[in-house]
Amino acid sequence: MDTDNEIIEVAGADNATASPAKKKTAKLTVLDQLKEEISKEVSRPEIEMAVPERKGVTVRFSPNITNDQLKAWRRNSTNRKTDELDSIKFSCYVVGQTVTGIYYNDELVLDDNGNIVTFASPIMMEMTDTDRPLPDAIRAFYGVDPHLENVALKILDFAGYGDDVDAEDPTKG
Repeated sequence: MDTDNEIIEVAGADNATASPAKKKTAKLTVLDQLKEEISKEVSRPEIEMAVPERKGVTVRFSPNITNDQLKAWRRNSTNRKTDELDSIKFSCYVVGQTVTGIYYNDELVLDDNGNIVTFASPIMMEMTDTDRPLPDAIRAFYGVDPHLENVALKILDFAGYGDDVDAEDPTKG
């Protein structure tokens, strides 16, 4: 595995946010326990990855990606004439739409108005000398296309799109 952009940190290691506790007046049935478990919101924690070739720069992402988002990104990244997916454009969608913050030397980067700087921020386009966040500013920010693709793949993998789901053995009991 490439060590240049390994996941540095997983923010909020808890995978589910519990619903408010109910008063336990009687023993909960298995059905009650299942209802309680299903009522919990499920989300993946944010991840932070270093940007290769940019010392001290890390980017935080939310890997909570819906299937509808993924389909839209694929559709928007596909050449209508050739029906071929542009992997760089797709990677830019993944990276650009999931970014929650850019950090320099462990400090969140804010603009002069106190807003979080992202790839769509005017200051980012000024820094990268580009006019469009996607794909231009994102590509300029990463500088090397394989690094950009690798980050996108890691975000998708952490989102669960690369997970193998293990089946339970029904004979176990």
